[in-house]
Amino acid sequence: MSTIGVFDSGVGGLTVLQALRRRLPNNDFIYLGDTARVPYGRKPPEMVVQFAEEIAGFLCGLGVERLVVACNTASAVALRRLEEICPVPVWGVIDPGVSAATQATRSGQVGVIGTKATIASGAYQRRLEAVGLRVWARACPMLVHAVEEGLADSEEAELLVRHYLEDRPNIDTLILGCTHYPLLRATIERVTGGDVTLVDSAEATADVVSRAIDGAQRSGAGAVIHYVTGDAAAFTHTARVIGGVAGEIRLLPVTELRALTMVNEVPPLPR
Repeated sequence: MSTIGVFDSGVGGLTVLQALRRRLPNNDFIYLGDTARVPYGRKPPEMVVQFAEEIAGFLCGLGVERLVVACNTASAVALRRLEEICPVPVWGVIDPGVSAATQATRSGQVGVIGTKATIASGAYQRRLEAVGLRVWARACPMLVHAVEEGLADSEEAELLVRHYLEDRPNIDTLILGCTHYPLLRATIERVTGGDVTLVDSAEATADVVSRAIDGAQRSGAGAVIHYVTGDAAAFTHTARVIGGVAGEIRLLPVTELRALTMVNEVPPLPR
């Protein structure tokens, strides 16, 4: 039985989980939303690394065989550390997005939008420039709020997108460098006029992971368990905007997460 761990600072990573489940419907998934400490984007990098280590330790303690960091901020600052300490394969959402954009661009001019922390880290920009592309990057901090308030297709969201993209150069490809942004695809396409190829890092990541583990599929429908460090009702409410929650939701207070990780007394995953 193959179990895949997926984590994010909140609900945005559910877009990655959904993309993974569409491609790997027979695998089990454990999703952890660190909603008590969201957002990661405004926290110091060393703090995000600490959070990621705690969560990875918890999920690996549950027996996951693969780990997906469904958070652009954590992927930008903590992925290399997790690759060092985790006993299982680890994927982030940045490299798959960069690879997809590299294949999609025709002019070599690529844009990326994301949270302040993701853009400030330069993680996308460095990788894109390393393969010879010209890069324009813009932090769009208010777009997450628009999505979580259910306003992705609203006039307000379109005004925000126009504000953030109005001075973009002549790019032909744009990476949606935040897991909330796929919900804004229609709005962004209206603003760009359809002349810009949008790269969904959630879909790109799911493609990479599914190709890597396709041989590890099993028969039967896979199960999903969600752990949340904050209020479970609030998680469920906000998740409905992303597309809903499939599977059981379990509350995991941060103090308990830290204690379990420190003493390695993670409860076994029910079978």
